[in-house]
Amino acid sequence: MKRIIFFLLAATILAGGVAFTAPASRHAAKEAAPIFVTKIPPGYRDWRLISVAREEGSLDDIRAILGNDEAINAYRESKLPFPDGAIIARIAWSYDASEENNKVFGSILGRPVARQSFVAGLPKNGVQFMVKDSKKYASTGGWGFAQFDDGKPANEKALNTCFACHQAIKDRDLVFTRYAH
Repeated sequence: MKRIIFFLLAATILAGGVAFTAPASRHAAKEAAPIFVTKIPPGYRDWRLISVAREEGSLDDIRAILGNDEAINAYRESKLPFPDGAIIARIAWSYDASEENNKVFGSILGRPVARQSFVAGLPKNGVQFMVKDSKKYASTGGWGFAQFDDGKPANEKALNTCFACHQAIKDRDLVFTRYAH
């Protein structure tokens, strides 16, 4: 009789342990694979400038690359890989000739100047982010990727191209932009 009670008690404890850990492991697996950032980091427009770039072809924009304090410090210290918490932002605009500036430059130089001055025009190609969290984004080299168009996250199809493209520069921790001193 004591043996039966012991086995029933052991079976109950074992069943309870399995039941207790099963939902926890399902929950952990569910959270383990996000590769996309779903919220715009607050205050990004006040971050410091890392560099500027001009993209031609289908992108056809001029862009500013900004970084939060962690990213800026990593750039300044030439620290790779970037530390967790580093965030890099890309803001882009159309690349427009400035007729107003060209007229002024022409009058100063005493001759017509055609398409010498270009400025940032309307926002273009959304705002993009790379967020470093080596555990949360382990499946994508430690980086989470995001693009927001008019404040809304881009669709998953568009974001699925980010990691594949950035893999080409593994030796720079997947970051294209170099620091402009």
